[in-house]
Amino acid sequence: MLTKAEQTAEFIIQTVAPIFNKNGYAATSLSDITKATGLTKGAIYGNFKNKEELAVAAFNTTVKNMLRRISDHQSLSESPLEKLFLVTDFYRNYYDYSKELGGCPVLNMGVDAKHQNPMLFQHVKYTINKIQDNVAKIIEAGKLKHEINSEIDTTLYAKRLYTMIIGAIFMTHTIEDNSYLIQTMDQIDIMIHQELKK
Repeated sequence: MLTKAEQTAEFIIQTVAPIFNKNGYAATSLSDITKATGLTKGAIYGNFKNKEELAVAAFNTTVKNMLRRISDHQSLSESPLEKLFLVTDFYRNYYDYSKELGGCPVLNMGVDAKHQNPMLFQHVKYTINKIQDNVAKIIEAGKLKHEINSEIDTTLYAKRLYTMIIGAIFMTHTIEDNSYLIQTMDQIDIMIHQELKK
């Protein structure tokens, strides 16, 4: 059971997370935060040391929910090879999901925080590495189960797949055309069939 203070902090995070994600760290003002939450400046800073701490908490919450969705989708199969196809399947529908968040949090905050907020940027880099490590673990598991070619470079492919995904997300959101994601996921599926599958 959450305490009243914890409930307030959680309410603040859930309310402002989409605002930070859509507007960016620098463009999100304290008045934006107080207006959205209906709380005073004192109430906000009674729960968070400063705007930076709140932005990091909001980003981490958004990303945790996103990673849980990916993980739940991957759990539909025990096969490492099928899990790779489930990754591309998840991202085929990512545009609609991420629009609800105000865009892709990794992409938005990665660009925004690079020169604005070093602490937040470190959290973005950590998330990118976590996603790539997850793909690498799937590939390694596939090698052990003889589903994936043991000769392929695991780290190289994990980075390549995520680079293709994040590039497609950027194009989809920028042009507002989901075909970039769909076609890129189709291309990754072909790569998995032709280059990774044993």
